[in-house]
Amino acid sequence: MDLVRDVLDKQLVDRHGAKMGRIDSIVVELRQGRPPEIVAIETGSVAMARRIGERAARWVARLARSVGGAGCTEPYRIPWSHVRRIGIDIQVDVDVSDTPLGDSQRWLREHVIERIPGSGR
Repeated sequence: MDLVRDVLDKQLVDRHGAKMGRIDSIVVELRQGRPPEIVAIETGSVAMARRIGERAARWVARLARSVGGAGCTEPYRIPWSHVRRIGIDIQVDVDVSDTPLGDSQRWLREHVIERIPGSGR
């Protein structure tokens, strides 16, 4: 499997098919005398910013803290063992409503999307 091609930037969906964002980072454990092992995938603006560099990640973390609080300064990490299917989307055995991602989606819906004229509410 080509991790960058098959996993990175793919749509992440929960066990019910709800969208959770995109995979922004892959966490690999380097082991002495053994092949590297994939341990988790990450999603979130800080993980995406880390791809640019640590300076960008720190800036995005500060911005996230000011907008969403201290809980938004770290990427959301999903253990690789929770990945169920790799295809067009990456399906994980997680319920988005039980994660901080669900909290941020609810906040955006309630404080931003619902205030847009014609948004359906």
